[in-house]
Amino acid sequence: MRIADPAITAQIEDLASRLTSARTMIARRVIGQEKVVDLTLAVLLSGGHGLLVGAPGLAKTRLVEALGTVLGLDSARVQFTPDLMPADILGAEVLETGNDGSRAFRFLKGPVFCQLLMADEINRASPRTQSALLQAMAEHHVTIAGARHDLPSPFHVLATQNPIEQEGTYPLPEAQLDRFLMQIDVDYPNRDDERAILLATTGANDATVEQVLSAQELIDAQKLVRAMPVGEAVVEMILDLVRAARPGPDAPDAVRENVVWGPGPRAAQALMLAVRAWALLHGRFAPSADDVLALARPVLVHRMALGYAARAQNIRLDALIDDLARTATKTAGAAA
Repeated sequence: MRIADPAITAQIEDLASRLTSARTMIARRVIGQEKVVDLTLAVLLSGGHGLLVGAPGLAKTRLVEALGTVLGLDSARVQFTPDLMPADILGAEVLETGNDGSRAFRFLKGPVFCQLLMADEINRASPRTQSALLQAMAEHHVTIAGARHDLPSPFHVLATQNPIEQEGTYPLPEAQLDRFLMQIDVDYPNRDDERAILLATTGANDATVEQVLSAQELIDAQKLVRAMPVGEAVVEMILDLVRAARPGPDAPDAVRENVVWGPGPRAAQALMLAVRAWALLHGRFAPSADDVLALARPVLVHRMALGYAARAQNIRLDALIDDLARTATKTAGAAA
């Protein structure tokens, strides 16, 4: 592993301290979801987009609002519904008539022109409307009437999805799922956290948050993440894990028999960035095998699909990924 430059080391120490303050600030508004907050921050530090999956009422919207304030980002929210149209997200050209009778088209920007877009209940919109985000998420610009319109920098999408309610929804296609760096599962809080939520949110005053970082500082942090060193053992572990998750003649039996499609190279890229961001969040200068274990599931679970027979047997994809990650860890450790 290459040694980090002393200047980079100093930047990591300073940023880790700032991120600790940001996490503390967000915890005022989002109680009992520390791992969810850390995973979402890791997504943003990696320069990616996140899919928040959880039942209603688990503070997903509250989290995105808090992140926008704490990170100093211009944010917008779109409530996805079956009648939502692509122009409602991207914007549209309108014909205007001047005082002199002249006519010209003018582009009216949609809510996608922000730094942090919350796509609430993204699977409730039609595939046509969902696809409106594909170019924006992948290329950070949109094309309207043949003209390119660049999005602000940084640009991130945090989408929410209810994993239970399926009536009146449209499952996200594989191409769109692959554009989300992580799928972050939001679970119910434990009893003590839920008690704290009750006391904090049903009184006369609700907790407020303040800005800790700026948009430019987030961009600088994303550059710093890419400059962090990664050990050869961690690189090999990422490669072993992603390649083992693809069905084929050389795949492990559990994958070959149960998985119908697996992660592509974008998954390895996502994991490579995410483990660096995860290490940075926890004040370390380089990622370790434990970071790969911690992030394997959120990075891979939406990039794989089980076959019908596997679903009928109640085989769980998250458990399969955990087993693959543990095997990759042992292989990387033996090689080292």
